Amino acid sequence: MMSGKRLWISGSCLWLMTVLAVSGVCAGLQPAKIVITPSSLSLDSTEQGRRVLVTGVTAGGEKFDLTREARFEPSGGVRVDEDGYLYGLSQGAAAVKVSARGRSADLPVNVGDLSQKRAISFLSDIMPVLNKQGCTAGACHGSAKGKNGFKLSLRGYDPEFDYRALLFDVSGRRFNRADPARSLMLAKPTQTVPHEGGLRIEKGSRYYDTIFNWISAGTPYGDMQRDSVARLEVTPPEVFMSRPGMKQQILVVATYGDGSTRDVTREAVVASSQDTTAKIVDDSVVQGERTGEATLLVRYEGKFVIVPVTILNPEPGFEWKQLSQHNYIDEHIDAKLERLKIQPSEVAGDSTFVRRVYLDLIGIPPTPEEARAFIEDPETSRLKRIRLIDELMRRKEFVDHWALKWGDLLQSNRKYLGEKGTWAFRQWIRDQIASNRPYDQVVRELITSTGSTYQNPAANFFRVNKDPKEAMEKTTQLFLGVRMVCAQCHDHPFERWTQNQYFQLAAFFASVGVKPGFDSDEEIVYLKRDDNTVKHPKTGRIVEPEYLIASAGAPPLNAEEDRRLALAEWLTSDENPFFARAISNRLWSYFFGRGIIDPVDDIRASNPPVNPALLEALAADFVKNGYDLQHVIRTIVNSRTYQTGIAANEWNENDATNFSRFLPRRLTAESLLDAITVATGSRPEFDEVPPDFTAQELPDPHIGKGGFLDMFGRPERESACECERRNEMSLPQAMSLVNGPTLAEAVADPEGRVAAAIIAGKPDRELIEELYLGALSRFPTAGEMDDALTYLRQGAGRAAGAQDLLWALINSNAFLFNR
Repeated sequence: MMSGKRLWISGSCLWLMTVLAVSGVCAGLQPAKIVITPSSLSLDSTEQGRRVLVTGVTAGGEKFDLTREARFEPSGGVRVDEDGYLYGLSQGAAAVKVSARGRSADLPVNVGDLSQKRAISFLSDIMPVLNKQGCTAGACHGSAKGKNGFKLSLRGYDPEFDYRALLFDVSGRRFNRADPARSLMLAKPTQTVPHEGGLRIEKGSRYYDTIFNWISAGTPYGDMQRDSVARLEVTPPEVFMSRPGMKQQILVVATYGDGSTRDVTREAVVASSQDTTAKIVDDSVVQGERTGEATLLVRYEGKFVIVPVTILNPEPGFEWKQLSQHNYIDEHIDAKLERLKIQPSEVAGDSTFVRRVYLDLIGIPPTPEEARAFIEDPETSRLKRIRLIDELMRRKEFVDHWALKWGDLLQSNRKYLGEKGTWAFRQWIRDQIASNRPYDQVVRELITSTGSTYQNPAANFFRVNKDPKEAMEKTTQLFLGVRMVCAQCHDHPFERWTQNQYFQLAAFFASVGVKPGFDSDEEIVYLKRDDNTVKHPKTGRIVEPEYLIASAGAPPLNAEEDRRLALAEWLTSDENPFFARAISNRLWSYFFGRGIIDPVDDIRASNPPVNPALLEALAADFVKNGYDLQHVIRTIVNSRTYQTGIAANEWNENDATNFSRFLPRRLTAESLLDAITVATGSRPEFDEVPPDFTAQELPDPHIGKGGFLDMFGRPERESACECERRNEMSLPQAMSLVNGPTLAEAVADPEGRVAAAIIAGKPDRELIEELYLGALSRFPTAGEMDDALTYLRQGAGRAAGAQDLLWALINSNAFLFNR
């Protein structure tokens, strides 16, 4: 430290310090050339600057960002500010020499007519400042009730409302046109007067000058056609980093209704879906934190663009090893894994596969006899797996398992349907699965159903969803994977859906009514002749139905017929961009613990698929095969990707999103209880159902309420969201397995597996094998056999020792998780 002396830093020294600060992990990379994007510029303003990206390219083709350390030397009518923005000074051709790390390139610049200045407006100039500075955020004036009596629309979705709030609330006292600097709109954010939100804008800053000039110009609103953003372009469209630690500048350019463009990088909001993978470190600069993938959401004035980010593993020595490919799923998975330098794990062994596929297809593990027969079958592994899959999909338990899933989603619950209605709806669901009815036909029947909920059980869909808004929200969430609920009060903050579209869709269900039937607890779904419209809450006007997207499969609307018929035709059309993708994605999630888009019922542009080509292939195959759900299921479980083992290798140990290995999933509540039944040979007792019912056959959450199933996450069926089912582990669950009555009584059941084996006089080795096969669907290893034999022979007795062994197996991760 130099006391008593003033330290001066020259411009060149400051530039050098910037280079050292930003180069980071790229410091050792030497470019063979630099590339400028865009390759040329047109400037038509002395006030609105433009930036370019400067990319270094090594002799080996590796690319890295040099924008923040590049030097710009303009010639002609161009100037460069300290942030690297280029501005026009005089009309005509000009050039800028761009240099970085010993390389240079020329940027041609054409400066247009600078005499015609674009008129300042609220739409194009002020609204972006309010959004960027957080004034319209949910924690500030964009909250439902505003702040301190001043409310703005959330994230500025309604600029007309915001303009009126600023100009006409408190009798227009937020502006002083005679002395703009004394306007509350400037005095508050600069803290010239107290402001609860703190200092938001510095005096003399770009944003201060913008607001000052706007007030001076008379606070014009602007022209909706000319001053609204029509399109947003982000450069680069994809960020690809060869190692963690690299950085990439993002450029954002807005195109307006009149065709003019503006660099809005400073005002755009850039957020990362995974800060631990890719983090925004400076103004629109993303830094790779670790190997993996993330998505950037770039927002500006109601428009947004998604930018995928990939950070590769920098370790040397990767060499792709091609594994067998069973179908197109593996081809799409491998194509991405090879690009990301991720080697998939080897295929799992037969004992692992047999337990996995039983649990995933029919919800229960194999019996010891079934597991032994499959493992010891001398047929080639691939062929006997194909045969087993077909056998399992023909079993009654397949219907039990998938009826349980659809019962959850359709909220088959006596709270809404009554006891008789629940049983009727359950049987209807089972019939659709057992007959493998085409999915589009099932959905059409559900959303167009009328009549008695007893005689036409599909009508129970409207017994659960009586309100037009509820019916619309459930329809879009279940069958399109789109959450419209955010658009009820305001335009969706991360999607193109608007509040208008919310009520236009709800209008399709406005004529649906529900009234009491003749039988006890029966209800009738009918079409109302009056009170059959939806009104917009903002305008109070009747809203006419309109499709979410007018795809090629959208039929014309006929005001004289049930509007739901047209909606059903559009919804299930081959041309609908959501319908087939949504169910294909949902089915995928049941086998891998996450969707290709996750969450599965939140499909939007800002939540892109991790493998778009795979999802499109699944959806196209689904449509091509007549909306056959079983075809998709069979295709998935026959793939090598599904049959991959859980063991990681050095290249995929950190991968949790690209399906390079199988990730263990905790058994669902019903499968866990049914697995305990198979392992112990002891069947739990349930009230109100036949004694041979398994947990997954129970009609609704009323049975066994508050017991083992609820503790392990059984959903209450009060929501159509997959998130209602909880599959995490908790301390109460662990204590229940260790000390609770459910497992203790099943293991010690005098009619259970251990007691039967002891009474039958099975030798120790056979007994141990049976316990391992019943609990884990595999034979014990030699070491496990020796340990078990020692324990049985040294304990207080064979029965007690066998019970202890079975208890330990059931409490192991190998039992609790599908692996």
